[in-house]
Amino acid sequence: MARTVRDANLESRAARRRLTARGKPYYRTLEPGLHLGYRRSTTGTGKWVARHYIGERKYTVEVIGTADDFSDADGYAILDYAQAQILARSRMVKRAHEKSGVTGPITVNVVMSAYLKNLEARGKSVLDAKHRSDALILPELGTIEAAELTKEQIERWHVGLSKMPARVRSKKGTEQRHKIDGHDDDRVRRRKSTANRTLTVLKAALNQHWIDGKLPSDKAWRRVKPFSNVDAARIGHLTVPEAQRVIEACAPDFRQLVIGGLQTGARYSELTRMLVSDFNADVGTVAILQSKSATHRHVVLTDEGTAFFKSLTAGRFGRERMFLKRDGSLWRPSHQLRPMAAACKAAEITPAVGFHALRHTWASLAVMAGVPLLVVARNLGHRDTRMVERHYGHMASSYITDAIRLGAPKFARAEKLSRVI
Repeated sequence: MARTVRDANLESRAARRRLTARGKPYYRTLEPGLHLGYRRSTTGTGKWVARHYIGERKYTVEVIGTADDFSDADGYAILDYAQAQILARSRMVKRAHEKSGVTGPITVNVVMSAYLKNLEARGKSVLDAKHRSDALILPELGTIEAAELTKEQIERWHVGLSKMPARVRSKKGTEQRHKIDGHDDDRVRRRKSTANRTLTVLKAALNQHWIDGKLPSDKAWRRVKPFSNVDAARIGHLTVPEAQRVIEACAPDFRQLVIGGLQTGARYSELTRMLVSDFNADVGTVAILQSKSATHRHVVLTDEGTAFFKSLTAGRFGRERMFLKRDGSLWRPSHQLRPMAAACKAAEITPAVGFHALRHTWASLAVMAGVPLLVVARNLGHRDTRMVERHYGHMASSYITDAIRLGAPKFARAEKLSRVI
């Protein structure tokens, strides 16, 4: 339910009686593009007026009800100030629906479907959001009208997710299976972290519909807070000797993919979409033109990385995929799971890590070697250093110490300081 906007001049009968009677209503902004007005009459009961911005400096204005100046509000013919706000907002939403051709109620199911289509149209990754929508959002909230969602409903759903055991991949059409994973602190933290990420997807979808003018308010979900202190820093990275053992344990075609991940810090999906022409031998970079964030970047390579990509691209056509299987077929989603697990087992990596750990390995080792966080962030494709600081900043402590001792201002010679002390 939308927040009731307070106004001392309009919300009580006594206050409205003190207003000067006039043809122009006394307006109060409910939200951008929507105003509720009160027209004071000299002879009778005042009227509630809604003014809705429709673009090109034009407004539509309509009388939506009679004010409760003399009779008690009934919610239909006679409206108090709060009821008039609700009706004004619902009229605005109805116009937005008519303009966009929407018929029928806008349920959470409709909202999520529109959000996923929007993600896909903008070239962003849809898989994770779709999985969370299908498995964790729609089963409980899908049939509820989005405009009728309450803070309490969303909070109950959010808490319920945090108590749900982790899901196990099940065959389509079979009953969903779950892990029996106990109740230790780390498992509880992980379940709350999963609930938070799913809440983020739901909020993003609802916000998109609200910004587009298809929902009257964002109050219900805006006030739902995620669980705090549950997103532990990622630590799944390899040491250099461990990475070397993994490389040696891989089959030749998968080995190329693993080395590519270690040399670039790129995601599996970014590597599998990479073309031979994306490598620029002159400047020692490889282009990531399709990424999770729908932005492109140029990853700067070391001399070792440049030499690797030179050997990988020699004599090949520019439109070929950079990384191919032994039989010439493409690496598809999830094709990396089994060979990565097998390589970890053969290399005696305990616990085993996934392919994404190669990205963490590049970032962690770069930070520990003193590469500035901003440089690491840019190579990884982050807009700023927040994500890098969160996950890898603790590894830069020695670099920060050395940098301060080397570059911070000095104000006196050592012998003078010793005499002062």
